[in-house]
Amino acid sequence: MKQQIKHLPAEERRAVTVDAVIQLAAEQNPSGITTSAIAKHMGLSQGAIFKHFPTKEAIIEAVMERITELLLARVDKAVKAVPSPLAALEAMFMAHVEFVVKHPGVPRILFGELQRAEDSIAKRIVQTLTLRYGDRLQKIFAEGKAVKELDADLDTEASAILFVGMIQGLVVQSLLAGDVSRMRHEAPRVFTIYRRGIKRKQ
Repeated sequence: MKQQIKHLPAEERRAVTVDAVIQLAAEQNPSGITTSAIAKHMGLSQGAIFKHFPTKEAIIEAVMERITELLLARVDKAVKAVPSPLAALEAMFMAHVEFVVKHPGVPRILFGELQRAEDSIAKRIVQTLTLRYGDRLQKIFAEGKAVKELDADLDTEASAILFVGMIQGLVVQSLLAGDVSRMRHEAPRVFTIYRRGIKRKQ
């Protein structure tokens, strides 16, 4: 495979480089991932990496864009496959959890960027992802109220914060336990409690 990377078209090699960073972040502190480590992981020289990315910051920016693309595509696909707003929220929640389980390096990268005091393009990409994710939640909340599936007085802003916070909490707990896959077992129980809080009372 490493041999094949050398012969990939430029755009595909850029994509493979981004994927390599996400894979490495699952194994080590993202801030410690060097261009040398990326090149070694891919079986390339540092020079080959810099042909496609002028700086390490440019690589991180591409990683953030890739994460945004993958996560939103996954949750959008999950939401389309269900019949109701409440089911859509659950599908979105579980799809997000499954995304993290499949890409355990992603939350490490995101947390790392958000902890940086200085502004950066990568950090702004994360902020944009948060806004786009929140917009999707607000749309589902509005639909849920319209069909009387969700509480008419539901505080949708707080509900969105809690939705994301539950996933972040599951991520932190799984990282502390050293087993990201445990999120699959905990997520349904957590969402059950959330659903009781937002569902319209009969």
